[in-house]
Amino acid sequence: MDMNDKNISRRGFLKTAAAIGTALAVEPMVEKVQAANRLVAKDHYRVPTKHEGMQYRTLGSGSAAMAVSALGFGCMGMTYNRSQHPSKEQMTRLLHEAVSRGVTLFDTAIIYGPLHNEEFVGEALAPYKNKVYVTTKFGHEVIDGKATGRQTSRPSVVRQYCEDSLRRLRIDSIPLFYQHRFDRDTPIEEVADCISDLIREGKVQRWGMCEVSADIIWRAHKVCPLTAIQSELHLMHRLVEQNDVLNTCRELGIGFVPYSPINRGFLGGCINEFTQFDTTNDNRHTLPRFQPEALRQNTRIVNVLQQFGRTRGMTSAQVALAWLLHKAPFIVPIPGTTKTAHFEENLHTLDFKLSDSEWAELEQQLSAIPVVGDRYGADQQKQVM
Repeated sequence: MDMNDKNISRRGFLKTAAAIGTALAVEPMVEKVQAANRLVAKDHYRVPTKHEGMQYRTLGSGSAAMAVSALGFGCMGMTYNRSQHPSKEQMTRLLHEAVSRGVTLFDTAIIYGPLHNEEFVGEALAPYKNKVYVTTKFGHEVIDGKATGRQTSRPSVVRQYCEDSLRRLRIDSIPLFYQHRFDRDTPIEEVADCISDLIREGKVQRWGMCEVSADIIWRAHKVCPLTAIQSELHLMHRLVEQNDVLNTCRELGIGFVPYSPINRGFLGGCINEFTQFDTTNDNRHTLPRFQPEALRQNTRIVNVLQQFGRTRGMTSAQVALAWLLHKAPFIVPIPGTTKTAHFEENLHTLDFKLSDSEWAELEQQLSAIPVVGDRYGADQQKQVM
């Protein structure tokens, strides 16, 4: 061991000793070591190792900033709501491949399963603890492993869900904890206060919200700075450009994470009116936009993307992702897949750079084609702001 290593070790020992002293003073005996570990771990979670072949972006600003890979990985469909999937071993290899290629942002949620998607991700990414960011979400009520259909963000519940997620994900601190859906019965200021406490305790490092209005974002950010807003945004759903949410993120220095950036696989060109969805593990068959007649008419949009990409060497999925990446430097899409080929396709989106005029040309072509069908049914639509 050289002198630099010795100095680092001494500093680490002193930091650990100080943290343990703090924990001894304020925590019950059964939690003191955990509390100390969390206080120390906060320094090690900040910046996962960067990969030479990956591009990186920053979500949030100031103390809430989070440097991540330009493309994240949405893990929901690996076990939940996306029909049949490969074996756990095959999906684990895919996640490990993503890590080896420089992906540092992995997304899951308590409601996915419920619970079993977190458990799978926690097990699969356990070898990379402190080397990647695994983000998760609270807000949907889950009792005895079953979803109730209600939303709750009461502080006592948020605390319990945080502890449970930490255990399932096998981590000491949640890098980014999203409120999955807004709880109309709990003022957002109370939720933000609870998250502030969890951050001070080291159990959570940053927080975000999903599918909320600009007003709610302002109110939440004032109490506890937000790192990211996660909402749907793609070439068939651009509401956040119209309701001031994206502008609010820009103004406040908050990152934006579009989920379903390829519209639940549709913009990739592999889904049509004859596609059969697994009704036991796929919500798409319930969505108005995925009914046969809507799929048939919306295929015109995919055709435009394919024609646009053909002369540029891009697939329709790459066009959809590149459009998002071009829109703003604080946008980090999280496409999900269970297929290595699709992962490679998504990753190579970063190789393409198109001009403003080219994107304007695409948008002009798409403006002539109406999107058929709502993105959600009435019950789910009530859950978004």
